[in-house]
Amino acid sequence: MPLIKVQTSVPTPEKSEVESLLKSLSASLAQHLGKPESYVMTAFEPDVPMTFAGTTDPVCYMEIKSIGLPESKTKTMSADFCQKINKTLGIPVNRIYIEFANAPGTLWGWNGTTFG
Repeated sequence: MPLIKVQTSVPTPEKSEVESLLKSLSASLAQHLGKPESYVMTAFEPDVPMTFAGTTDPVCYMEIKSIGLPESKTKTMSADFCQKINKTLGIPVNRIYIEFANAPGTLWGWNGTTFG
């Protein structure tokens, strides 16, 4: 049920770099939320036309959604995920936005049903 989606203006990195980033984000999200990684989904969209602060310098937008996402953990997650994006993609942390969303179980579908 947890999802982390990365959209960035940077060109597509090597496949191995993308896979490594997604696996790292997946494991970290599961750990932060205390949920099994078997439910975590990650997605990566490079080459998205984007601006931030009026420029087209490298930028990243992330969505993190989960059922029961605790607000008390968002600052720690923001620091962790911004660092991972900076290290892998070279995007300055002040050019990364993260949207955290707590999804009700009834509005999250999987396996032909919902979680609520």
